[in-house]
Amino acid sequence: MSTFSPDPHSIPAPANFRLLTDAERHESLQAALADWQPDQDLWLYGYGSLIWRPEFDFAEKRIALLHGYHRALCLWSRVNRGTPDQPGLVFGLDTGGSCQGVVFRIPAGDVPTTMEALWRREMPSGAYIPKWLNCRTRDGSVSALAFTMNRNTDAYVSGLPVERLVQIVRNAHGSYGPCIEYVLETAQALKQSNIHDKRLQHLVGALRHSMEERN
Repeated sequence: MSTFSPDPHSIPAPANFRLLTDAERHESLQAALADWQPDQDLWLYGYGSLIWRPEFDFAEKRIALLHGYHRALCLWSRVNRGTPDQPGLVFGLDTGGSCQGVVFRIPAGDVPTTMEALWRREMPSGAYIPKWLNCRTRDGSVSALAFTMNRNTDAYVSGLPVERLVQIVRNAHGSYGPCIEYVLETAQALKQSNIHDKRLQHLVGALRHSMEERN
């Protein structure tokens, strides 16, 4: 199967953007939970906004290391942090490397309603592929549900230079607010959790330098 190779200085055509229907989103959720047992708590892996705004109750959270994926601003956001005409960028789990994040344990009885709300938030267009992945924590490994990037979509972008990232992040705004707020809040949440992400810190430095220049 081929993958899209977008021009790093272009954005996806607005006419190509489509939201999932309620039926498609429900089918995706049911597929992700096919092997989950109703009496089992569920672990969920967060690497971006879920760390600082989970919007669900959880019984426990741990710092977790995931191998095989890394955090990257590789997803054009055309709803939450941008629009089809002026998309922003949000984090995805792209293949390769490793990623430190947070796993949340959701009580079994809360799973159906929590996941339904989470799917409306994270899966409006199906740009993510939900997967069960092994996450290492200090208290042992857990199998957690994670939203990985679907490279076979025009929502995927890679290789953007820092200057272009700064331009996009500073100018985009979606239903959840400014894109720059999302990036800075994520960076702050990682810092508070003692999670180090050199690429993100470099981008934050460039964003703040750009803001100082404008002022």
